[in-house]
Amino acid sequence: MTPHRRGVVTNRIVSYTSAMNNGEVVHNTKSFVKNRLEGESTGHDWWHVERVTNIAGTIHEAEGGDWLVIELALLLHDIGDRKVIMKIDDDYTIAEAFLISQDVPTELITKIMNIIKTMSFSKSLDGEPEEKSIEHQIVQDADRLDALGAIGVARAFAFGGSRGRPLYDPTYEAQNFTSTEAYKNAAGSTLHHFEEKLFKLKDLLNTQAAKTIADERDAFMRQFVKQFLDEWNGDK
Repeated sequence: MTPHRRGVVTNRIVSYTSAMNNGEVVHNTKSFVKNRLEGESTGHDWWHVERVTNIAGTIHEAEGGDWLVIELALLLHDIGDRKVIMKIDDDYTIAEAFLISQDVPTELITKIMNIIKTMSFSKSLDGEPEEKSIEHQIVQDADRLDALGAIGVARAFAFGGSRGRPLYDPTYEAQNFTSTEAYKNAAGSTLHHFEEKLFKLKDLLNTQAAKTIADERDAFMRQFVKQFLDEWNGDK
């Protein structure tokens, strides 16, 4: 993170004063996450974590919130994710057990885990929480922003390749998923993923700061898909 964001982080770590040393916990969490995500190649690697933390810092400056909750949730949000651990379901016990091992107060663990368990696009298909804290909104927005724009394009094809999906299959019709289970069973090509999910993200963002950032990223992504299809069809 940039120096001015480190200042923000320092200023926000003021609320939790149990046996936990906040700075040490953040340091240990980064080491834990880096080790767990080593060799990850689906677009959910350590650099994804670093990017979403950076963009969350920008949103946080505009929107406020408890930075410690935001940072720890973002650091741990893909630990135990089914796409990373290659299982049918997410395993939230990994992140929770780590926080417990760091003497993180129960109140803080609850806040962090509630965010992690409900922040994903697939989970939102079954309904989102009636009320989302500003920390939840920022974490969710930062993660969704990293699925947009040039990096979003790169991540989509990296993930598709990891699952053996074709670049594009013109015989397949994009689906409108209405449940988490249906989304988990998606079988479309990588290019269809744009219509099925990525083009929807801009309108699902929570904060104005994130929406402003999303405009250019969304436009770039749509232009990419147009260019892709023009080339596919031999028009360019």
